[in-house]
Amino acid sequence: MVNAENKVSEIVAKNIKAAHVFKKHGIDFCCGGGISIEKACQKNKVNLDQLLVELNGLDTTISSTQNYDSWSLDFLVDYIVNTHHSYVNESLGLIYSYAEKVAKVHGEHEPAVIQIFDLYKYISQDLAMHMKKEEMILFPFIKKMVKAEKGELVIEIEHFGSINNPIRMMEKEHETVGDWFKQIAILSKQYTAPEWACNTFKALYAKLDEFEQDLHLHIHLENNILHPKALQLEKALLANN
Repeated sequence: MVNAENKVSEIVAKNIKAAHVFKKHGIDFCCGGGISIEKACQKNKVNLDQLLVELNGLDTTISSTQNYDSWSLDFLVDYIVNTHHSYVNESLGLIYSYAEKVAKVHGEHEPAVIQIFDLYKYISQDLAMHMKKEEMILFPFIKKMVKAEKGELVIEIEHFGSINNPIRMMEKEHETVGDWFKQIAILSKQYTAPEWACNTFKALYAKLDEFEQDLHLHIHLENNILHPKALQLEKALLANN
């Protein structure tokens, strides 16, 4: 049974279907998921009893494709790169072109789209660099730890020291990008294009909405599953040395 003291992030880690419930009520389950359900309800003015009814009414049967919490860390890393990093790389340029065009054509009458374009430029630059750091530093080390756990190699101390150091940096960057997207959601009225909007305008908001939803799951997998388990694994490996 889910109760008020459970953390938002741990509930989603156990049952990914809970993400849809939290999303519906405007509760952050990725960057801001480290608080209790009760505090999240207070923060977002959500009825606690109703939310608990919805969470406890979820089907707890999870298919193998959704049970991220049961996956090995090396498999999870590959999944994040092949699914979420690939999606981001494919989408960044397309959204940029939409946002730039809409800002130029409609910015005079709809100033919010200029602000959205400015915020998106920060997001695209930061995410591109962020993913490179993950793929070149953090993720390879996690894979090394998995091999060390199997006895296939001996872990050497990396230049960054404990894995906690790059993890803290990555989570701080997640929070920054998440905050920028919250601003975009507000400026776009939750991605609701004006009635007079052209197709490019509508496409921009639809793609930004899709991108944010993917980003929420992307960050959840890292912050709430991959990172905590990687820290636990490092601790176990050090204890056995």
